[in-house]
Amino acid sequence: MSRKAWSALEPPLSDPVLEVLQGFGFKLMTPVQTATIPLLVGRKDVSAEAVTGSGKTLAFLVPLLEMLQRRHKETPWGPKEIGALIISPTRELARQISDVLAQFLEHEELEHLNQQLIVGGNSIEEDIITMKKQSPSILVCTPGRLEDLFQRKGDDLNLASRVKSLEFLVLDEADRLLDMGFKASVSNILAYLPRQRRTGLFSATQTTEVTDLIRAGLRNPVLVSVKEKASVNTPARLQNFYRIVEPERKFLSLLQFLRSPTTGGAKVMVFFPTCACVEYWAETLPPLLPERSVLGIHGKMKTKRANIVERFRKESQAVLLCTDVLARGLDVPEIEWVVQWDPPSNASSFVHRVGRTARQGNEGNALVFLLPSEDAYVKFLKINQKVELSELEETCFEISEDQLNSTVAQLHQVQAADKAIYDKGMRAFVSHVRAYTKHECNAILRLKDLDLGKMATAYGLLQLPRMPEFKNYQGSGFIAPSFEFDLNKVAYKNVQKEQVRKQKLQTYEETGKWPGKQKLHMKRTESWDQTKKAKLDTKTKKELRKAKKERKRQAEAGGTKRKHKQKYTQEDLDELASDIRLFKRLKKNKISEEDFDKAMGIDNDND
Repeated sequence: MSRKAWSALEPPLSDPVLEVLQGFGFKLMTPVQTATIPLLVGRKDVSAEAVTGSGKTLAFLVPLLEMLQRRHKETPWGPKEIGALIISPTRELARQISDVLAQFLEHEELEHLNQQLIVGGNSIEEDIITMKKQSPSILVCTPGRLEDLFQRKGDDLNLASRVKSLEFLVLDEADRLLDMGFKASVSNILAYLPRQRRTGLFSATQTTEVTDLIRAGLRNPVLVSVKEKASVNTPARLQNFYRIVEPERKFLSLLQFLRSPTTGGAKVMVFFPTCACVEYWAETLPPLLPERSVLGIHGKMKTKRANIVERFRKESQAVLLCTDVLARGLDVPEIEWVVQWDPPSNASSFVHRVGRTARQGNEGNALVFLLPSEDAYVKFLKINQKVELSELEETCFEISEDQLNSTVAQLHQVQAADKAIYDKGMRAFVSHVRAYTKHECNAILRLKDLDLGKMATAYGLLQLPRMPEFKNYQGSGFIAPSFEFDLNKVAYKNVQKEQVRKQKLQTYEETGKWPGKQKLHMKRTESWDQTKKAKLDTKTKKELRKAKKERKRQAEAGGTKRKHKQKYTQEDLDELASDIRLFKRLKKNKISEEDFDKAMGIDNDND
């Protein structure tokens, strides 16, 4: 697809929008912008599929501003009218969109438009006060918080009335929205919006759920699929590497790589499989890498994420440890390296992760660590995602036994000095093992092929955790501490936690039983998809109770006609009840996960 100049668009853009684009230095449109903007400006609903980093943000911001400008010339926007909604899956992506939009709204001819960022992590009461005070005409938001605002009562906000004149709805990263479990929230939001609106749906992949959302939320949409001309799905100036490492040497390989001249002075993102892994390595890596600023971010953080991302943008040699919460949406052009501790749980996430570098025409590099048993992943990725990996040859990966023993000993000392870090190490390792069993390509990434003792060595654990996977472990790869230690004498540095630990220890010595919950290393953690199923179970039960309550209320009202249509039919209730029964049978191990997925219509044939 040929690239056109912004000034050549038909119908033409307004002067303020063109001036801001020229201020950005954008002269030519990207293919996705060329394909979608004329359609949206021409008042068509559009569903666009385009790879990460292809310029989707401007592809919906430019027509959004054009639509609001046109309407303002006809009828000025009122103080309680919202003209556009932009819904994104994560706070980071929402803030990024808001930052770009803010640069447009600084133009004097666009000052009559204002925006508000609505995301989790701060008080919803503050959001309501701000909305009443500033009367935004554009909302940039995450679905959970927006749904909460629509459902709020008694605070005199009435968001549903403010969106009656909505001109444009944007669903950004729609596949990610649905993957993160926001399908119900998005459906509830759509019920509040007027049908006479334009909708733009932007997605990196067209899944079955995205197709269902297109049918529900768009009217006769134009489907646009923009593929890169190159034979690969990653940015053209990105170099993809892999490195085969022994499991016990993985952390030391990462540490040496971050110390090496190859990454010296560069911003680096390191992806880990779980939140617990990020928390542990964010504690243990900084003392071993004092020359760099090491930051950690994951999805369970509520209030700190925005500050951490901002620090990462500002600090030149920062290393950001993260989970897939940042696999999309983060746009920091200075990132030179993306490193992956493990292959991601699904192959498509690989492309999104490495897409954090080599953005806006810059060069970038990506490295994934593979174990000897995982070498077939290189070929799998080439077939599945059209991504070719080259082996990275660096002297920093030449590690002696003395270097390994010395680093593991340092990790042992760190854990022995603070039981909080010992706890985090145990939790991280267990969560890593659980996550490994849930890889989509489990024909290649098999837990039974791993030496778990060597993996535990890489984490510097003081002892092996008590978990089923170690029941028949016969390996000798675990490197135990060179010093004797009594776990009951390992203290917390935190004074309050240490007081509680001593009280529990005293009770244990008197009764022979540890009070309260089981010891941390005995605690069984759940994988991400198990947690997701449990949340869906809870949500399904809540919806069923809510539906029954609504039916009962209507029955008591004697069938009085309501303003809104009845939300749940008997068929819906029967389906919800059936889903609950399936969840209960799965929990009691009466059916397998495969049978459960089949009954729920979940497609797992992606290996």
